[in-house]
Amino acid sequence: MSLQSVREFFAEHAPDINIIELEQSTATVALAAAAHQVEPGQIAKTLSLKIKDRVILVVAKGDARLDNKKLKDTFGAKARMLSSDEVVMLTGHPVGGVCPFGLENPLDVYCDVSLQAYDEVLPAAGAIHSAVRISPQRMASLTSATWVDVCQPSSS
Repeated sequence: MSLQSVREFFAEHAPDINIIELEQSTATVALAAAAHQVEPGQIAKTLSLKIKDRVILVVAKGDARLDNKKLKDTFGAKARMLSSDEVVMLTGHPVGGVCPFGLENPLDVYCDVSLQAYDEVLPAAGAIHSAVRISPQRMASLTSATWVDVCQPSSS
């Protein structure tokens, strides 16, 4: 159902964007980068976080790490990752296929500025073998995302 909800999202909001479906799993950044022949940073990972009584999604470049201090400063409280069961229940997407599109429940989406290093990124598309190619700016626009700086500086 998750891949279907993403298909419906793009059919309605961005019919020019095609969902890429592969035979192999792209459930991790490393698997996705290898499958799509891009560097790990170009994979846009979606992290499901709970801050106080709020659930949010943060989309960041694949090789970025969250910075707990920046998260707390930005959102006013400590964040925790959702459990696998919570992720599926709240987003409608399986872990490894979580994306900011076609969500089961309306959630606030935040895009980390780390994504702006790329003209095109590849977030998952609701399944562990699907993705889309999209500019970070368009992804943020389609999901009404807010830009934030919540990742550690790149070590490269």
